[in-house]
Amino acid sequence: MYNLMEDDTELVGMGLRVSVSPVQTAFYIILVFMGILGNATVVGVIGKSVFLERGRGRNSDIIIINMALSSLLVSVMRNTLLIISDLGLELYSSKEWCQLLMGVWVWLRSVNVWSTLFLSAFHLQTLRRVAPTIGNLGGLQGPPLSLLLGLGLIWILNYIYSIPAHMFSTNGDANSTETLMLVSSTTRPLLGCVWNFPTIFSGLAYATTSMVIHETIPIILMAFTNLGSLYTLYTHGRRRSSEPDAPVIKRVPAERRAAKVILALIMLFIVSWGTSIISVNYFNYNRGSTAEFLLVISRFANIIFIALSPVVLAVGHRRLRSFLKSMLTH
Repeated sequence: MYNLMEDDTELVGMGLRVSVSPVQTAFYIILVFMGILGNATVVGVIGKSVFLERGRGRNSDIIIINMALSSLLVSVMRNTLLIISDLGLELYSSKEWCQLLMGVWVWLRSVNVWSTLFLSAFHLQTLRRVAPTIGNLGGLQGPPLSLLLGLGLIWILNYIYSIPAHMFSTNGDANSTETLMLVSSTTRPLLGCVWNFPTIFSGLAYATTSMVIHETIPIILMAFTNLGSLYTLYTHGRRRSSEPDAPVIKRVPAERRAAKVILALIMLFIVSWGTSIISVNYFNYNRGSTAEFLLVISRFANIIFIALSPVVLAVGHRRLRSFLKSMLTH
C-alpha cells in the first residue's frame, strides 16, 4: 500500500466524489461496531452450542453461524477500512492489492446474500418435512451432507461470481471516484481501488447481470420462501384440532416463533438490500442532482442488516437470550 500514487492515467470508474459529514461518520462507526460485536457473539455463542451439544435445531444453527460469519467478515474486511478512510487516513493500494481486495469484498457480500436466503429456504423445507425426519433434526448423526454441500456451494459459486472483480479493478489516486458501482462491492473508492472495465458498456453489462441474477432474484426468492413458511404454518395450525397427536403439528408453536424471527430477518434484509439496489442502480443508469444523496443512502443501507441482524436473532434465539441475560446480570 502507498500513501501517494504516481500514475495519472484516466481510468474507467472515476467521476463523483461523495463528502461525508462527521455525524454520518459517527453513526456509521456505531453501526459497524454493532455488526462486529453482534455477529462475533452470534458465532461464538451458537457455535459453542453446536460443537458441545446435540440438541434440536442444530442444522438451523449451523446456517445461522454461516450467515453471521459472512457478516462478520464483511465488517472486518471492508467496513472497518471505510471507517479508517472516513477518519481522514489516506491509504492507497497497488493494482495487485486492489484486485485482491475488490474480489474479496464482492465474494463476502455475495455469500452474505445467499446465506440469508439459505436460512429462509431451509426453514421452509423443515416445516414441510414429514414427522420422522423432523424428529431426527437434533440427532447424533451430525449435520447432513446436503446441508454442508449447500453451504459449500454458496462459498464456491460466489467466489466464481467474484472473479471479474479480480480482473476488472485497479488502483486510483486521491481524486478517484466511481462512475459505476455494484451493490455487492464498495459504494465508493476504498484504498484507491476502483472498477476498470474495458468499456462503459461492459461495465454496465456486468452490473445489470449482477443486479438481476445476484441481487434481485435472491430478494424475490426470500419473499416467496417466507410466504410459503407462513402459509405452511397456517395450514398446520388449522389441523391441530383434528390431529392433535401429529408430531409436525406439535411443533407449530415453536416453529411459529422461529418463523417470526426469520421473517423479521428477511424483511430487514429486503428493506436494507432493496434500498441499496434502488440507489445504486439509479446512480448507474440515471445520475442527476440526487446522485450524491443516493450514494449516502446506499452506504447506510448496506450496513443496516449486518448491524441489526444479531439484535433480531438475540430476541428469538434461546441461547443468545440466555447469554445476554447472564452478561447483564453479572
